[in-house]
Amino acid sequence: MRFLNKPRSLHKTPARICAALLLLLWHALAAAVSVSDDAGQVVTLSHPARRIVSLAPHVTEILFAVGAGSRVVGVVQYSDYPPEAKQLPRIGGYQQVDLERVIGLHPDLIVAWQSGNNSGQIEQLKKLGFAVYISEPRRITDVASSMERIGALAGGGEQAARAVRDFRSHHARLQARYARRSPVRTFYEVWNRPLMTVSSAHLIGDVMKLCGAQNVFADLPVLTPTIGEEAVLVADPEVIIASGMDEARPEWLDEWRRWPRMKAVKAGHLYFVPPDILQRHSPRILDGAEQLCLLVDRARRTTGREVTPGANGSADH
Repeated sequence: MRFLNKPRSLHKTPARICAALLLLLWHALAAAVSVSDDAGQVVTLSHPARRIVSLAPHVTEILFAVGAGSRVVGVVQYSDYPPEAKQLPRIGGYQQVDLERVIGLHPDLIVAWQSGNNSGQIEQLKKLGFAVYISEPRRITDVASSMERIGALAGGGEQAARAVRDFRSHHARLQARYARRSPVRTFYEVWNRPLMTVSSAHLIGDVMKLCGAQNVFADLPVLTPTIGEEAVLVADPEVIIASGMDEARPEWLDEWRRWPRMKAVKAGHLYFVPPDILQRHSPRILDGAEQLCLLVDRARRTTGREVTPGANGSADH
């Protein structure tokens, strides 16, 4: 009956196999990452993304900020910051991407822009089995949250954590500085033809609130409403802040001088903030906020309005 006496090593084999399988499972679970995107969908990767496609300029900026720039394999037009992004392959514009080129890049993560990308194309990419994270920050705090979640998917590690800490610290300083400033009625002009602005639901609306710039079109029901010139005249803002296409102040901003009785025109409060630092939902939004807040403060002073001391009890001049 010797065949009943199994070698001792065979008795241990099942335990060893189980231990090895558990170890492999633990490593797999440890490497997996799962987050919720801005559309409320859970995005899960078996490991941090190694090949990432960005479908918006602000997404490209976030990816570089959280240390994942080397993993980006494709971007859309106008992805020009940081400078390294200019060298990456283009896959079309954010409103219409080249799906064949996206598929050919074999991404394991695609980061899309909810209000900017073609929703039909995004659904196509999902149906093809790609992991798609939807980005749509509506508040300054959402930018930090986006950095955290995208950083987690991209394996940003300590660089991502540091970038988020720096962003939140910068935001807190601005809040402390401008929290008690008196409101200034402000019109933000996205574009002139058609005449477009932002509502309070837009990220720029949140920046305006931070600075004490009271958005005269805050209550409109869409993110970037088209309005009539008459509506601006009726609102009679104290300040007009325009964007444009690049770093140059747009000539059309001065078209408001046709209405010399407008408060903003009478006081000379026609200002410009470069769009790249204010109209992208990226970490640079706080650079744009700094400029917008300073311009609104300039209007406060030139109209003889006191600048209310900040939380630390001293006016910030």
